[in-house]
Amino acid sequence: IPLKILLGNREYKDGVDLSMDEFYHQLIDKKIFPKTSLPSVVDFEDKVNDYTKAGDDVIIITISSKISGTYNFIRLLFEDNPKVKVIDSLTAVGGIRLLVNEINRFRKETVDFIVSKIKDLIPRIKVAAIPETLTYLLRGGRLSKVSYAVGTALRINPIISLDGGKVQVDAKKRGIKHSMQYIVNLLDELKCDPKHEIIPSYTYKTDNLEKLISMTDVKYHKQMKVYDNLDPAIACHWGPNAFGYIFVKGE
Repeated sequence: IPLKILLGNREYKDGVDLSMDEFYHQLIDKKIFPKTSLPSVVDFEDKVNDYTKAGDDVIIITISSKISGTYNFIRLLFEDNPKVKVIDSLTAVGGIRLLVNEINRFRKETVDFIVSKIKDLIPRIKVAAIPETLTYLLRGGRLSKVSYAVGTALRINPIISLDGGKVQVDAKKRGIKHSMQYIVNLLDELKCDPKHEIIPSYTYKTDNLEKLISMTDVKYHKQMKVYDNLDPAIACHWGPNAFGYIFVKGE
């Protein structure tokens, strides 16, 4: 179920009636910074009730509760429905895709078994991303004016993570190539699990992402099955031409 996105005076449903071209036109050309809000209660109840009335159990995975109120909203909405399990992903975008992949691996098992597998996987998901510019972190309130001024002057690129569900700065590197090398090294340092996908992720254009992949050991390329063009709810904070990897750390 999509979040709502407000651009100027118009409200959209993320990924439904807002194309990526229109989103970036508003963000880059018109310099309109979007606001997000929780999904419609009616949309959620209708969608979930369609399944539960048919006798199905439902697992709902939400974007991290540390960056959105969606988890608490949905948990309260269905707390009295035993057929609905609501899980805080403590991640976003491709991290949620990895959790859905895990559900599909075990879809013939019991719901409780699947939920336990998801909860085991959540702390192992690593998001590592580099914004091309600090402007959008500043606009979104993720960066102070002082840090923005210093970082821009010194050409410092922060490596952004979602460790513990929060947007954090893992490291700061001078120059884009040093930042890329940091992410490349993480795959070895964190013993990237070969049983799971690596999800190369980007906003707007893939140029930076393609350079990152070219620097990455070819042994990891077979795990990169699909690129993820990050949706507006995340892209508005990272800005155009951000890029990185989302993968599963070794056990």
